[in-house]
Amino acid sequence: MDNKHANGDALVVAISSRALFDLSESHELFERSGVEAFARHQIEREDDLLPMGIAFGLVQKLLALNDGNDAAPRVEVILLSRNSADTGLRIFNSIEHYGLGIARAVFTRGEPTLPYVRAFGADLFLSANPDSVANALAGGIAAATILPSKAPQSSSQQVRIAFDGDAVLFGDESERVSEQGGIEAFHRHEAERASEPLSGGPFRGFLDALHRLQQAFPSEAAPIRTALVTARSAPAHKRVILTLREWGVRIDEALFLGGRPKGPFLEAFGADIFFDDSPVNVESARQHVATGHVPRRERKAPAT
Repeated sequence: MDNKHANGDALVVAISSRALFDLSESHELFERSGVEAFARHQIEREDDLLPMGIAFGLVQKLLALNDGNDAAPRVEVILLSRNSADTGLRIFNSIEHYGLGIARAVFTRGEPTLPYVRAFGADLFLSANPDSVANALAGGIAAATILPSKAPQSSSQQVRIAFDGDAVLFGDESERVSEQGGIEAFHRHEAERASEPLSGGPFRGFLDALHRLQQAFPSEAAPIRTALVTARSAPAHKRVILTLREWGVRIDEALFLGGRPKGPFLEAFGADIFFDDSPVNVESARQHVATGHVPRRERKAPAT
């Protein structure tokens, strides 16, 4: 039996301890003084509550989707940490204090956590470590680096997730045309291929999983709302709309911004998190909402 069947139709999110909690003080100590000093620090403070991290609000809202559901969980969150189990007791104590429904965790004592992301069949991996994220993406897993961001407390219980288009939901072919040939070449490319669906990007599978989860609720009371927030504008919007229709997935809002800074629009949407590959867009977004960077894999230049 494969992992996805073992998890049923649950949305599975793997998250590092530094994305869930604010471990900046402990991490600085580790960088400065090494693993032994870090271990002593954690054990001495294992009854001290850890502050909430950037992705805490998102995780809390996702896990709330399990409330009142006596069947299998709709959402499962897996904690991954490179701490030892001994030093990780502070993390578990904090999870219990906040009432987070996280039952599964992996502590690797310095070894990579990526093999366990695969073993749990995660639909999404969130980490504060860019190398871990890059390796997960290379292995075909939707992953993002959680960056220091403004993460406002939302009064809404609805989970709101926003995505960039090219190189996140979709492949990066069109974006590379724009980079190499400019905006006019991009518009020609998209107009000529308007009826040809875009290829799927690294977050296509995660969007599919969200869509399945949305279908478990009445549409008028759906607790999840998604948005596509893209720098595209007319006439390049047509291919995006037809692609989503071809995929048969639901996007609740679509913002075609034509190059405008995305941050204010994401705040207006009320995003709990936004995923983008562009450092410029990420910098704008993280001033307004919690933001995950989806780094693009560099392609080797063709042989000459």
